[in-house]
Amino acid sequence: MGFSIHWSWLAALLCAFWMGAGVRCACPESNLQMQGGNYTLSNNLERGSMLVYHCPEGYYPYPAITRLCQANNSWRPRPKRFPAQRCRLIECPDPNVLEYGNVSPPQEKYYVDNETTYECYSGYTMRGSATRVCLKNGKWSGSTPICSRDSGDHCANPGIPPGASRVGNMFGIDDTVRYTCNGNLFLVGSSERVCQENSQWSGNEPACYYKHTFDTPLEVSKAFGNSIKESLTTLESTDDIQGERKIRISKNGTLNIYIGVDISDSISEDYVNKSRDAVVKLITTISSFTVTPNYEITFFSSELYEIVNIIDFMDGTAKLSDVKTKLEEFAVGDRNTGTNLNLVFEQFLEKMALIKIRAGEENFKEHRHVIIVFTDGAYNMGGSPAPTVAKIKNSAYLNLADGSRDDYLDIYIFAIGDDIFDDDLMPLTAGTGGNHYFRVKDLEKLQETFDEMIDEDEVKGLCGLHKEYEDHRNELKRKMYPWMAFISTQADGHSKKCMGSLVTPEFVLTAAHCVYGFLPEKVTVEIDDGQHKIKKAKTLFYHPKYNVTAKKDKGINEFYDYDVALIQLEKYVDISTKVRPICIPCTLETNAALHLVDQSCQSQERLLLKNHLERLNFLTRTSNVVDLKDVHAKLGDNRYECIKHAVGVEGITADTLRDAVTDNFICTGGLQPFRDHIACTGDSGGAVYKNFEHRTIQVALVSWGSQQVCRDGGVKESKSNSRDFHINLFKVVDFLKAVLGKQDMDYAPLEFLEN
Repeated sequence: MGFSIHWSWLAALLCAFWMGAGVRCACPESNLQMQGGNYTLSNNLERGSMLVYHCPEGYYPYPAITRLCQANNSWRPRPKRFPAQRCRLIECPDPNVLEYGNVSPPQEKYYVDNETTYECYSGYTMRGSATRVCLKNGKWSGSTPICSRDSGDHCANPGIPPGASRVGNMFGIDDTVRYTCNGNLFLVGSSERVCQENSQWSGNEPACYYKHTFDTPLEVSKAFGNSIKESLTTLESTDDIQGERKIRISKNGTLNIYIGVDISDSISEDYVNKSRDAVVKLITTISSFTVTPNYEITFFSSELYEIVNIIDFMDGTAKLSDVKTKLEEFAVGDRNTGTNLNLVFEQFLEKMALIKIRAGEENFKEHRHVIIVFTDGAYNMGGSPAPTVAKIKNSAYLNLADGSRDDYLDIYIFAIGDDIFDDDLMPLTAGTGGNHYFRVKDLEKLQETFDEMIDEDEVKGLCGLHKEYEDHRNELKRKMYPWMAFISTQADGHSKKCMGSLVTPEFVLTAAHCVYGFLPEKVTVEIDDGQHKIKKAKTLFYHPKYNVTAKKDKGINEFYDYDVALIQLEKYVDISTKVRPICIPCTLETNAALHLVDQSCQSQERLLLKNHLERLNFLTRTSNVVDLKDVHAKLGDNRYECIKHAVGVEGITADTLRDAVTDNFICTGGLQPFRDHIACTGDSGGAVYKNFEHRTIQVALVSWGSQQVCRDGGVKESKSNSRDFHINLFKVVDFLKAVLGKQDMDYAPLEFLEN
């Protein structure tokens, strides 16, 4: 020990001498190696460099997670030969805290993949999971097992989570229970809970975490999604339900979202980039909802890097698309070594004060505030942000202490990084109902987590909602294209396979030629809503002007104008994350999805088909369920060059071209200026659509083609003279309205625009 102190002093003295001569000093590399893993350095062995240890999945670094190279060229914490740095198997908290029951097998410690079973004593009933497994994130699967009996208590026994101790065994109104964690565990959730008059416990169920414990994307999704989604709807006031977030925004209310991302040296560049990407995903997802928030987005270290000023949003000078571009273009670059966590909260407090001045005292009462901060909690300047957070709460709560405005402020902390300061961060959260503190390890999956926010009852009916995944696994396709439908017909040995799109829970839109001439009982629709995969048709509706032989007298053997039909299903489909309707033209709901103020059909068409070359998509059946095809609609001056390739098909001549390819068709295909994909047999009836922000709007449906380039689906490229013709839905709105907007039927009608 004496030698170590002497050597550290001598090294610092020599380094000071060498630095005067222009020589750089470094921290020693001895004893840094780790058994079973490796480490990375943010800046080699130089001062200020952060060393981070890495272990395989299911293991964690011990005894240190990170080390910092200090100004005196020593590591903090100092590496030792004993105990040697190594990867330890992840441990779960001790489950032997069950009251009135047994835990098997009894062990001193429980590690990854260990399974436990729980059994209650005679006279007690089990609630929760009877079997649990220790997971790779340091948590037990399932829910806390509780052995209880009918004792006449007002509240149910709240149980004891693994690794915890509880004080309090009375469960009547106003009775309190308190929790602490044992050993080197720390508590996340409510340390104190009170039995309320509604028979529910206040606060959130506590849990005990190790430093290696983290929250899975699914857990974050359920907690964060349940909490914030109420902020994103314009529902009127409803009663609070235990465990659910009921933030309420009146029709005239305003939502302000403040986002801070820590980019200091203690956060790796990878974490920063993935946090930025998660913010882009978050604001894209939020844009799906009916509320349009104001944003303040700031990156911070010892200084602030403001991406967007919330006042610009309120003035209407900031656009969401520009904000996303700025976020995507932001590069970490040279970062300051210091961290001032308080600075970002002071920025948010200042902006809230400005909003209050601009809005006035009365209007400010209708403002909801959501603060989201990504950080590890490490700061070396500016002091603790706790006093500033207290001022933010007072501002949002209007200095009222009666709890009447608790739901006007939410502060979420996403704890990221390799070494998290939980004790400093957890007290910074605010908000009622649901967890507001998350330890996040996998930020890439956090992007999917934000997508899950739209899986709530309040937005089930919103058209065009879908998931956007870079991973195109088969099991994700249903969520990516939740409106897709597969149509089959069978009669007298004659069968067809087509595609369609769900436009309401009871109706599927497709091409008329896919079902024309078949009785409804011979038509089936495949939409896997988790209940019944195959749906039977109840009624078939065709456009009244559809007649494939209508122009035989002009030599046009097959005429596909008005090639549109609606299939009414015998039973409604169950709307969920995997099954949702697509948006169709000229409805009020599509107007909301497009954020249009002008309620006219023409405004929608101008926005969606505004270019002479408009990129669109449709789907094709493949072994991967479906795959995406890219095409470009040739509009305006480009249209004739496209449609002329129909000459020679089914008797179409140059003279009869415009008779066959009427203005009701959109033309795609060819090689110029882009090589389009081409429709295959079986693609007919499928939605030709455009994604706008996070919503899908169908503008046409696949009808017919000039050449049969491919059979049985698949992603195939067009030839120079192959073309596809799609029915433009804007041209058949009257038919859609006549069926889907009819008021005296046994289904809920869509609301169509007047003009």
